[in-house]
Amino acid sequence: MLELRNLTKTYSGLHVASSVSFVARPGEVTGYLGPNGSGKSTTMKMITGLIQPSSGQIFFEGKSTNDDPMAYRQLLGYVPEEPYLYTHLSGIEYLVMVAQLRGMSRAIATERIHGLLRLFELYSDRHVAMSSYSKGMRQKILLSAALMHNPSLILLDEPFSGLDIGSSLILRSLIEELARRGKVVLFSSHELETVERICEHIIILHRGKVVADDSIANLRTLMHLPSLEDIFAQLAIERDYIAVSRQIVDLIHA
Repeated sequence: MLELRNLTKTYSGLHVASSVSFVARPGEVTGYLGPNGSGKSTTMKMITGLIQPSSGQIFFEGKSTNDDPMAYRQLLGYVPEEPYLYTHLSGIEYLVMVAQLRGMSRAIATERIHGLLRLFELYSDRHVAMSSYSKGMRQKILLSAALMHNPSLILLDEPFSGLDIGSSLILRSLIEELARRGKVVLFSSHELETVERICEHIIILHRGKVVADDSIANLRTLMHLPSLEDIFAQLAIERDYIAVSRQIVDLIHA
């Protein structure tokens, strides 16, 4: 179980994340939603240890992640929103490097890397520099790197970015299967239809604060709204998006 307790991050006196508290449980996909600038990616980076919180604590499997940060990171798989890759390396070179950094045995790493490259349809391009990869191909490399050590906690920040329809269907099924295998999956996406399909539980962040923490079914009932899109619009969108769209069309037709 992943638990955040009053997690706060402040930059120059500005609260990017403010007393964020929630629980993500094994065996279910937890959706983590919020408009741009809500503090969502900042929270993800605090969970990974890439940035340190100003205050608050993170617990995984009942232990503070500060107790043994290296051991905690061995349990973690992370797909960031922005793909930070050494693009002068080939796909297979990058995955071998990640496996070595994780201390995986050569035999297990080789088997999993070759298997993942085949399953993600990258095997024929495994020796090609990633600088020539498409965005979707790079995303598949990031997914492979995040999963090949069999992590217990999986953080996915906009994982569908750049994927074609076929790969998106595989990833959606993969996320569900990871949860069925008992993983803790925290999934952040702007694709609300996908979130609604695969997430049992959602957290909505707005201006750095949690404004919803419940199952989608309960939120529909409590708010008397038919869809996650309607719930999100009411809780986290400040502008009247229908009025803005009309104003844009009026402007270009003027």
